Amino acid sequence: MIVQFDEYKTKLNALKPELELLGQSLDLEGAERELDELRAQSASDGFWNDVEKAQKVQQRISRLEGKVAAQQKRLSIWDDLMTLCEMGQEEEDDSLVPEVEEGYARLENEIASARLDTLLSGEYDGSPAIVSLQAGAGGTEAQDWAQMLYRMYTRWAERHGYTYTILDYQDGDEAGIKSAAIRIEGDNAYGHLKSEHGVHRLVRISPFDANARRQTSFAAVEVMPELDDSVEVDIREEDIEMQVYRSSGAGGQHINKTSSAVRLIHKPTGIVVSCQTERSQFQNRETCMKMLRSKLMQIKEQEHLDKISDIKGAQLKIEWGSQIRSYVFMPYQLVKDNRTAYETSNVNGVMDGDLDGFINAYLTAAATNTWATK
Repeated sequence: MIVQFDEYKTKLNALKPELELLGQSLDLEGAERELDELRAQSASDGFWNDVEKAQKVQQRISRLEGKVAAQQKRLSIWDDLMTLCEMGQEEEDDSLVPEVEEGYARLENEIASARLDTLLSGEYDGSPAIVSLQAGAGGTEAQDWAQMLYRMYTRWAERHGYTYTILDYQDGDEAGIKSAAIRIEGDNAYGHLKSEHGVHRLVRISPFDANARRQTSFAAVEVMPELDDSVEVDIREEDIEMQVYRSSGAGGQHINKTSSAVRLIHKPTGIVVSCQTERSQFQNRETCMKMLRSKLMQIKEQEHLDKISDIKGAQLKIEWGSQIRSYVFMPYQLVKDNRTAYETSNVNGVMDGDLDGFINAYLTAAATNTWATK
């Protein structure tokens, strides 16, 4: 057993350069400099005169502090493990081996997770994500599937300590939801969730079919970064049609009895956004405008257009052959991503929010341009 300490010291020494390179890739020196500047700014007179700006500065400080602290923790774990190996050798204490094994596995996982964060270099990766879900054709079956996806994303957010806010929630006719929109906020929320944009396909024995036949259902998931006010998007008032309606859906404090819910239609593109969770019609309209700005900017960039007026309407086609991922519940269990070929048989785990394997595979493939052939 004592020889294992030598093996782990060798492994740790091989891991040290990777740990140091990770610190460089995360630009921790730049993060420290920015922290100094922001802390000085937050200590200046009149800092809280502009509350919204001050809050953004504080959030940025918190994110940078977390980034630096995480690397310090990884370095500390490395030092502790090396000390344990040396103690185990000197005292010939086999009882320390399991602790070294467990600590080394944890350090490897932490490094792998942090390495993925270095892939999140997109302009909006650090932004909150707006996730919209739309049931495909198929009535109750498709609407139930949309609600299952809604639960999957809210569970993913909870697993990562992120917060989410319901923006819109339209109940299905008998079960599930016709559509929903949620805002998810946390470190690199959009950077992680952008991998989920596309059509999701379900194959299962339908619980709504008395003959227990196999059913295929589709739902569209759209993921947009929430843009702050510094990003200018040209939207003409005459191009917007506003509709108001009575809120319905998520229940409790999310439901207003008055017709305060707002739906905006961007007439040139046909894009529709809705919000019903704020207390007033004005607030719901403001949230809708944010959603519309984000969606138009995202489409503009994806299609490499010069201006918003060039967009001719871009809606996801919710149909066979357009899916990015398939979820098979019966006759076997499998979730497979068509773009990366990443797959797992742990269907229950995925539906309970365990999406990190899919997200990591997508980010790695995007960074290395190694996409699977369908």
